[in-house]
Amino acid sequence: MVLDLRGLSDATDFFLIGSGDSEVHVRAIFEHTVEGLAGTGIRPAGIEGERAGRWVLVDYIDLVVHVFHPTVREFYQLERLWGDAPTLLVEEPDT
Repeated sequence: MVLDLRGLSDATDFFLIGSGDSEVHVRAIFEHTVEGLAGTGIRPAGIEGERAGRWVLVDYIDLVVHVFHPTVREFYQLERLWGDAPTLLVEEPDT
């Protein structure tokens, strides 16, 4: 899910929110995201939570990526907290 925070937050423009099924899965999604963007020359300004694997936050300044374990995502409910933010359609790439 992508939340468009432009006009709602001075901290960032977008949240990309995803979930993994386990701590290992959360870390794998995070690593794949960082490696994929690094391949295009985009590097994170900061990373939090990668060791625990329950909630990994990757800060790209204009985009903040959140990868959650399902129980942590349910607890924090960022989608509800930012409920006034429009959501953007994200299509999965063809495989």
